[in-house]
Amino acid sequence: MEQSTTNLQDNVQIFKSVCRICHGGCGAILHVKDGRVIKVTGNPESPLSKGWMCIKGLHTPEIANHPDRLKEPLKRKGRRSGGEWEKISWEHALDEIALKVDAIRKESGAESIALGQGTGRHHYMHTVRFANALGTPNWYEPGLAQCFIPRITVSNLTYGGFVVGDYYGITPPKCILFWGHNPLVSGPDGELSIVVKRALNKGAVGIAVDPRRSETAKKCSLWLPVRPGTDAALALAMINVIINEEIYDKEFVRQWTFGFEELKKHIIPFTPEWAEAITQVPARDIVKASRVYALNKPAILEWGLGLEQSPNSLQTVRSIAILRALTGNIDIPGADIFGMNIIKGYPTLKDKLPEGMLKKRLGAEDYKLLGGWRAFMPSAHIPTLFKAMRTGEPYRIRALLIFGNNPLTTVANSREVYESLKKLDLLVVTDLFMTPTAAIADYVLPAAFWTEAEQVIGYPLVAENVVMAQVKASETGKCRQDEWIMDELSQRLKLPDSEKTLKDVMDYQLSPLGITYQELKEKVYVYPSHVYKKYEKKGFRTPSKKVEFYCRQLEKMGYDPLPSYKEPPESPLQSPELLAEFPYVLTTGSRRLEFFHSEHRQIKSLRSRRPDPQAEIHPETAARHGIKHGDRVKISSPRGSICLKALITEDIRPDVINVEHGWWFPEKPGPDYGVWESNANVLTNNAPPYDPAFGTYQLRGLLCRIEKND
Repeated sequence: MEQSTTNLQDNVQIFKSVCRICHGGCGAILHVKDGRVIKVTGNPESPLSKGWMCIKGLHTPEIANHPDRLKEPLKRKGRRSGGEWEKISWEHALDEIALKVDAIRKESGAESIALGQGTGRHHYMHTVRFANALGTPNWYEPGLAQCFIPRITVSNLTYGGFVVGDYYGITPPKCILFWGHNPLVSGPDGELSIVVKRALNKGAVGIAVDPRRSETAKKCSLWLPVRPGTDAALALAMINVIINEEIYDKEFVRQWTFGFEELKKHIIPFTPEWAEAITQVPARDIVKASRVYALNKPAILEWGLGLEQSPNSLQTVRSIAILRALTGNIDIPGADIFGMNIIKGYPTLKDKLPEGMLKKRLGAEDYKLLGGWRAFMPSAHIPTLFKAMRTGEPYRIRALLIFGNNPLTTVANSREVYESLKKLDLLVVTDLFMTPTAAIADYVLPAAFWTEAEQVIGYPLVAENVVMAQVKASETGKCRQDEWIMDELSQRLKLPDSEKTLKDVMDYQLSPLGITYQELKEKVYVYPSHVYKKYEKKGFRTPSKKVEFYCRQLEKMGYDPLPSYKEPPESPLQSPELLAEFPYVLTTGSRRLEFFHSEHRQIKSLRSRRPDPQAEIHPETAARHGIKHGDRVKISSPRGSICLKALITEDIRPDVINVEHGWWFPEKPGPDYGVWESNANVLTNNAPPYDPAFGTYQLRGLLCRIEKND
């Protein structure tokens, strides 16, 4: 397949690219006229999405050309959050920001400057590169302790690499276990929706573990409505059943695993009946799900971020990861497979970070798998980082440069986040639109949209089975790619490797393929044949060369080498004193196809499909409080209260209330833009106890109450 740029009679150019409206990899065909994207369709030649695109991707032109896009650099006039801005040139903005960053660095050390970013788009790894070159150990991204990275890290420790579902091979899966994952709607890796749907339609047996009967759960044969935050107990019971009934893959376990006898002894007390008392999933259903998953091979296990949002994050993910290996569903056709990893890792300049700075990384000493030597992407601990902004302890964070993140809606305990940001000497936000976070900044820089940026995309993330070119096809105002902004600041600050361009970096990544970024643009995709059972040649990339049920690396770091269950700190069982005032279990973070985290609330075509934030409530709960469908309700937790519309549904546990996240209202006056009205993170908690390895705080399974908001 070749890239084509074709001039048609109406002067429309055609570009083949990859949609990055989320961090997925759907093939896209861009129709561009006079530098503006006017139409986007799916590319049927894409080896991943095969022509499919979600509603967000299809509405790319409306987003790219929206009149409210930031188009020029802005500098604050007057008091912070006063809403007065001065338009300035890029040279003016970058010169001033560089001077202020340099002054803070000289006065207080590079560690007093932090970088922040949102979910993994094109600039994700470049932020890490910029932080290391700048000499600061303190950068954050909410997902590093709460989304995806714990799954990657645990997979590396257990199997020696990350695995993804094999939907594209010649052998279809016979079973898919969806654990806290709703890919028909919420999978940020967009193309997963269509391949999952196809697999289920072809006869794969579906099992869903979710407190909600999600869109995906409705397609499944078995739904296990687990109490939020208790997934590890359920997984341990499934391990118990599979071992005791001897329905595990005996040959794989004998030849390719380490610590089976220790695991077998360890799980004796974790019976289905024990798990039923904790999870409230009937023991008979736990047994049934265990048998269906173990006996329908090959099987895929799709796991979601809800597993990583409790202070038992490490052991929850570990217990579920073990299920794959116990059943032998590792790197075989139609199961969970290792990636081909056909490109080089991003050159993050980690060797440029001074050695002494590692000890200054906030949270690194306490949370070794987040900020320490075994961390997949060593970063700062968010609650510790924001506390340092607010209190100056253990030292003061004076500056924060944000690239594509709106922490007032996407970081727990929004009120504390707000107080922290107000204490900064310098806040710079780079984004597509004005947001509640950008509104309190000192400088706001206009970012390029995905149609205006170029990058090498290896997909699935971490696996790199397919390599694609994200192509710059359009322009909006004076918007610039995030990587360009970082590189320009690097040059002004005379940082290491600042002479290297983004294209140098991309060509470095592609060097194993013997091509340049320009050549990748022409090819559009590189998609080699997959090799299965790679471990048969050199073993697994673990110290034992086997899958480690008993993880010696965790043991050396002081963590439990075998998985365990710990009740969430705020829950009906752990916090009975709160139950009288907060009798329901709160879960947050369920997704909508129209939105991505806090994005797209100003896009009319998308917002019209979901004009108001909603809370899902069971009919029994609604009747108890006199609430009808569509009523305004107030949800409260020990942290605060928000208002939403009631969505009465039997597709949720009676004791659980589900609240959508990411809400703010661009149509309302700034600087707040209604961020306190319906923002789920007003309710969430960022206080200890944290997961001992990742520093994860509790975002789900919290306690709340509900009342009609007359």
